[in-house]
Order: sequence, then structure tokens, then C-alpha cells
Amino acid sequence: MMSTLHANSTPLMTTTFPSKSVCPPKRTLIRCSATKTPKHYNITLLPGDGIGPEVVSVAKNVLSLVGSRHGIEFGFQEMPVGGAALDLVGVPLPDETLSVAKQSDAILLGAIGGYKWDKNEKHLKPETGLLQLRAGLGVFANLRPATVLPQLVDSSTLKKEVAEGVDLMVVRELTGGIYFGQPRGFSTTEKGEEIGFNTEVYATYEIDRIARVAFETARKRCGKLCSVDKANVLEASMLWRKRVTLMASDYPDVELTHMYVDNAAMQLIRDPKQFDTIVTNNIFGDILSDEASMLTGSIGMLPSACLGESGPGLFEPIHGSAPDIAGQDKANPLATVLSVAMLLRYGLQEEYAAITIESAVLDTLNNGFRTGDIFSSGKKLVGCKEIGEEVMKSVIKLFRNR
Repeated sequence: MMSTLHANSTPLMTTTFPSKSVCPPKRTLIRCSATKTPKHYNITLLPGDGIGPEVVSVAKNVLSLVGSRHGIEFGFQEMPVGGAALDLVGVPLPDETLSVAKQSDAILLGAIGGYKWDKNEKHLKPETGLLQLRAGLGVFANLRPATVLPQLVDSSTLKKEVAEGVDLMVVRELTGGIYFGQPRGFSTTEKGEEIGFNTEVYATYEIDRIARVAFETARKRCGKLCSVDKANVLEASMLWRKRVTLMASDYPDVELTHMYVDNAAMQLIRDPKQFDTIVTNNIFGDILSDEASMLTGSIGMLPSACLGESGPGLFEPIHGSAPDIAGQDKANPLATVLSVAMLLRYGLQEEYAAITIESAVLDTLNNGFRTGDIFSSGKKLVGCKEIGEEVMKSVIKLFRNR
């Protein structure tokens, strides 16, 4: 089924993630799989490495509880990926894992990687499994929101007046560009010096499809789209800017601007509220979305969605595997819990259930519970499991107060 985008109906609850005051409270939905009747969805769980199993466990419990309250049943199948798969079967993405993922309605990924596999050859690195997974699923559009919640504005390293009210979305092209371009590899010069080389390459269809997702996303937010490139020096970026500019005529209600990536990196820190929706290529999006995440104070709070033209979407927190705290109940699972909200909204079209999760997270923060990465004086420091339990208590309370 082709991806579609549409506006949402009236929210079930009034407590939702903040929208910019100058914009109508709209959301963007991209359909990834067909709605089933009765409501039963098969979810592939890929816990992965490090803190991945801990945060996925919490998110699964929250998803199951919210589903029960909304008349939705979930079937879960857990599969290995990354370092866990390497240890189990010797490859970072087993064929069976990809097959099960493709047959599901949505995929929830924890985290991959760790010191243990850092010296592996490239084809045996956990990260290679992630790239293979994205390519195998055909998920070309990565949506990464960066919202500074009022409860956590003081956690940002930026001045309050700069961070307060930030609400932006980075739309990153995910399956093209320098990470996948050919030729690539190692060679030697005429003088015998070793060189490594990669190719930044984009075809017209790759640019057009991600640009359309970005324009549709911007249309349902504040109607502002900034395309980030390096068109002053890179031919691939020159084509990028040309194609995005041409598509703008199909969206007269969206204000399109262009910005060089080095300036965009500076502007994200100087004046992040100038941005609403950003669209950019794979490598620039990788860097800028991580930079944007730190505007919020912690990478442990931010979810993401990876979507394609058909088949299931892939949903994951943007943080890494954090092997230094794995197994210590110190991880922040809220990014994974919020990834489940994106899974419901973008992958399954279950908007009310998504809002329930977001409302429960905000309620938990309002009640003062914090993991170590977002802790501040006067708040209650809790671990991974406990904050997950508090989110579930908030879910139950929200339904009790309906």
C-alpha cells in the first residue's frame, strides 16, 4: 500500500505534546499498513543490544496496556538483530529476522552496537545489520521530532529563552546518499598510499519521494519547510535543490526555504524556533537530527519513525545502546515509549492510542519522576522499570478520569 498522509480527528484527551501557538494543532500521519478488523496487530520486537532489551520491555508493557484500553490486541514476536544476532548466529541481520519483520504490521527496535563488536570487520558490525534492515524494509523516510517539553526546558543546555517552545521535525532521507552510494571502498594511490572513498549520489526519484513526504509533513504542521543541502559545492546537492524547488509548485501553501548545512547547524543552536520542518539527505540528516535532539536536554527522550511506500514501518529511539549502563536499571525508556506512540500514529493509524501514551508520559513528568539523564533538583530519581510503571499508572488514571 502506498504511503498516504492525512489530518487527524479531534484528540481523545486534552493533554498532548505542545503545538506552536501560531499553528493549528495538526499532526501528520503516514499509512504503512492496512487496518485490520477486528483490531489485532502483529508487532516485531528487535530489542538488540545494551539497554535495548530494557527499554523495549518497558515500551511493550505500555503498548499492551494502552491497547487493552482501546480494544486493540497485539501479538509480539521477538527476533535478534545487531550484536545479539552476531553472538547467536554469526550475522548482524539474520534472514529470518528480516522475513518476520516484513510480515508484521510494525517493528519496534531498541538499540544496537557495543564495545564488544567494535573491532569486527564492517560486514560483521552490528550497525551493518541496521543499514541492511532499513534497506530490506524499504523505509526511506526518517521522521525525527525534537520538541522541548515545558517540564524539561531546564534540562536543555541552551538558555531557557532559546530552548523554550522549540517544536521541529527533521525529515531525513534514509536509504540513499553516501551511506549506500557506489563506488565505495579502499584503494591505493600511484604513490602507494592507502585511501578510503565513498560516493554521495542521489537519483531524481529518491529526492522526489522524500521531498513529497516533507512537504506533506510541513503542510500539516506550520506550513514551513527548510531544505538543507550543500548546493554551493556538491553536485548531488545541486540536483537535490533543483528537485525540491520544482516540487514546491505542488504545495503553494507551504513556505519553502533553502539553507546550507553548515549554516543550518549553526542556526539550530542560535535560533532553533525559526525551524518547523527540515528535509535533508542521509548524512546531513544523521548529524542535524542528533544535534536537534540535544536542544531538548536529553537524547533519551526522542523517538523516531522510519517509513516506506509500502509494508511496515520501523520505530526506534534515537539514542544508542549505552553499554556502560546496560543492565543497571538506569536507562531512560521514554524515547522508546514515545516511539511506540509514533508506531501507533504513523504505522497503525491508531491516533487516540498514540495520544494516550503521549499524555501518560507528560503526566509522569508532571508528577516529578525522572531518570538520571533528565534529573534535576526537587524531582524524584527513578530507574528504567519504575518510570515505566509510573507511565502505566498514568494511563490507568487517564482512563479513570475520562
